[in-house]
Amino acid sequence: MNQLVVVVPGILGSTLRDPDGMVWEVSGKAALRAVLTLGRSLQRLKLPAGIGDEHPGDGIEPVALMADLHVIPGIWTPLKGYDRLTKRLNSLGYTVEKGNLLLFAYDWRLSNRYNGALLARRVDEALDKLGPDAEVSFVCHSMGGLVARWCIEQCGTAERTGKLITMGTPYRGAASALEQLVNGVRKGLGPLAADLTEFARSLPSLHQLLPEYACIESPEGLVKTTETTLPELDTKMVADAMAFHGALTDSFADRTYAILGGKQPTATTARIADGKVTCYRTYEGQELYGDATVPMVGAARKGLALSSNTLHRVVEQHTSLQDNSAVLDVVEAFLTSTTIVPRNVTATEPQVVVPDLVLAGEDLEVTVELKDTTPRALKVAVLDENGRQVESRSPAISETMAAKFGGLAPGAYYVQVSGISVGAPVAPVTSAVLVMDCPGV
Repeated sequence: MNQLVVVVPGILGSTLRDPDGMVWEVSGKAALRAVLTLGRSLQRLKLPAGIGDEHPGDGIEPVALMADLHVIPGIWTPLKGYDRLTKRLNSLGYTVEKGNLLLFAYDWRLSNRYNGALLARRVDEALDKLGPDAEVSFVCHSMGGLVARWCIEQCGTAERTGKLITMGTPYRGAASALEQLVNGVRKGLGPLAADLTEFARSLPSLHQLLPEYACIESPEGLVKTTETTLPELDTKMVADAMAFHGALTDSFADRTYAILGGKQPTATTARIADGKVTCYRTYEGQELYGDATVPMVGAARKGLALSSNTLHRVVEQHTSLQDNSAVLDVVEAFLTSTTIVPRNVTATEPQVVVPDLVLAGEDLEVTVELKDTTPRALKVAVLDENGRQVESRSPAISETMAAKFGGLAPGAYYVQVSGISVGAPVAPVTSAVLVMDCPGV
């Protein structure tokens, strides 16, 4: 049987252009420049009120998948690009030239319903070219999994779909999206912060990343977003986003393969006070972890126990899931139906906390916890966008370790936590952070 593989990136993961040129792209590993350029494009990118599931007709169209680190402060976590995933699929014989690989770029500002319907049309066209017996397998990162689910469940693609493989998809949303939408972008970014906040609140897609599960503290216990008032947010947009989640079912569960980032401190529940959201790592008294962006309770389908063996955990952060070798091995195993070789269960699994954004002149503070894992010596390194080491620290071994880096020039960096000793396995964890200089923005 002919197989079509479709890669669906997450929010921010596709370049965008209008008739005058590119309005969102990252090229030459210049994430910082891309953010500053975006600041001048925001009026074009902001969506009109009441857009719903429609296209605004503003001439903006998607072009390609992001190749490099991409980030918009306060919108979603910084993310690596999709080059490594594409190359792995090429090595398996899936290429754009052969017609059996579709890299689905989409306008991530818009509703996942709109993009899911668009995806269905593109998949049908590609399958028809491959032949009547062809079927599709989706490989999705983050929000891309929600786009694919809508395509499969609501747009008639299920009969022609073999597998849905997701990496870090917020099946039930993420508390971090609640914090970002309500609190807005950090005020230290000056006028850019206000523009980014207004832009974020105009996006149906970002509202569809809000937590569907009960996560907001109240006197009666945890409640859902539709059971309380969310400061600053459009009630209709929130209700519509939850209706999007409510329409998704478990009809394709037997052919769904979810890869989760695990063992990372992750915002899971929230408290609203004085018009602001504060997030907490615990859920009903337990720390369940996640990938530092999507909590474990949001990473599994409704009704699925977190102990289910259909959830495949890899120790990594949301930033790098689609770039992680272990994750790509699992994706390959699912696509080719080969046996998965379990990772070494004695590996140390560090839990890493890194801010998404710091201002130039501030220290970058990294916290590493070694709870419920074997304590080993670790190296905390800061790398530039080209992967060159800028600085490193080797904190004394303890359950909680801290490393502080000062004087970093404006730009985008990776923080990599790894082992030091040969033969003492440590699951490497990679985060991304943006250092911004605000004057003149």
